[in-house]
Amino acid sequence: MGETITRRVMATGAAILSAQVACAGVSLDISYLSIETSLPPTLSNLDPVPQDNGKAGARTGLQDNLTTGKFLDQTYTMTETTLLQGDDALTAARNLLARSPFLVLDAPPDILIAIADLPEAQGAILFNTSSGDLTLRDAECRANLLHSLPSDAMRTDALAQVFVQKRWNDLVMVSGTRPQDVTYADAMRRSLKKFGLKLSAEKVWAFDADMRRTASQEIPLFTQELGDYDALILADELHDFGRYVLYNTWEPRPVAGSEGLSAVTWSPVIEQWGAAQLQSRFETAHGRDMNSQDYAAWAAIRTLGEAVTRTNSAEPATLRDYILSDGFELAGFKGRPLTYRPWNGQLRQPIAIAHPRALVAQAPLEGFLHQNNELDSLGLDRPESRCEAFQ
Repeated sequence: MGETITRRVMATGAAILSAQVACAGVSLDISYLSIETSLPPTLSNLDPVPQDNGKAGARTGLQDNLTTGKFLDQTYTMTETTLLQGDDALTAARNLLARSPFLVLDAPPDILIAIADLPEAQGAILFNTSSGDLTLRDAECRANLLHSLPSDAMRTDALAQVFVQKRWNDLVMVSGTRPQDVTYADAMRRSLKKFGLKLSAEKVWAFDADMRRTASQEIPLFTQELGDYDALILADELHDFGRYVLYNTWEPRPVAGSEGLSAVTWSPVIEQWGAAQLQSRFETAHGRDMNSQDYAAWAAIRTLGEAVTRTNSAEPATLRDYILSDGFELAGFKGRPLTYRPWNGQLRQPIAIAHPRALVAQAPLEGFLHQNNELDSLGLDRPESRCEAFQ
């Protein structure tokens, strides 16, 4: 027995030494480009957007790469560029692509597409870390653009699974008028149809009155005509009016969607699967909680680090092929390995169902099966996809 263990230890040590030798001298330079967009005013300022939103996640991912890389003689650097709304994003992207073919992006959908279409971006690897727009993974997909942030459809599919499991069949929805609200509401309708559910009533919140003092009078009247229902869905992605709907509805029913019971990429309440360790490292480094966009940026940087470690290469074509292959896995602190969908570049990942104080469940829920990968029960599946760029 002792001899067997000794042999195993020696074999493991030899494998590590071999990996160190094989990976010697690999260096990767990454660019991070964020475009600040002006958000419309909301009724409450309790949730300010962090100044380092996304960037902090990328920095944490870079540090994780460096921690692993020092044992394998790998080096990683990252250049950060922040633009104001109206700045020339395409020129900035060209300059960054001239120094590195690896570009992590925090930008609106139209700019993501424009950057991906640049001649300088052909053959590069770009990451979308901020937009859940389904069209970026569907008809407007680009072969050089990967998505570490879940699509809106992945999040709404996760909630639809909860509705089915809890037998909340009679559903109503209140949606805002902002583009993000409309996109989320469209994704929710798609998800409900996908899982055999439907809305019995809908209303649009189109008011700009200050609800902070009058919510207890206005919200009951607004929701009274929705009738009775099992749960109310909110499409309020800017977190404007939705917070005042909770506990003020005419019928005392659960609230889900953008507020209440929500499907999120990441949350401070996720503590299992080693997540508490990631949360703690992030908080120590940045003095705040990690959010969904931080996690998406972290996952993008770590994707590159994992691919470099496994391929001993810094060539974008080699890394892209590996990232989209069956051999790629990213340990994402979500209870199972994360992989990329080879038909549209979306990072497969579980979706947390949570409220601000606790994790309720993690989708895909038990019983929601898939012929290939249960994670593909969330979001756009291969037969539904109109993405042709990855073929």
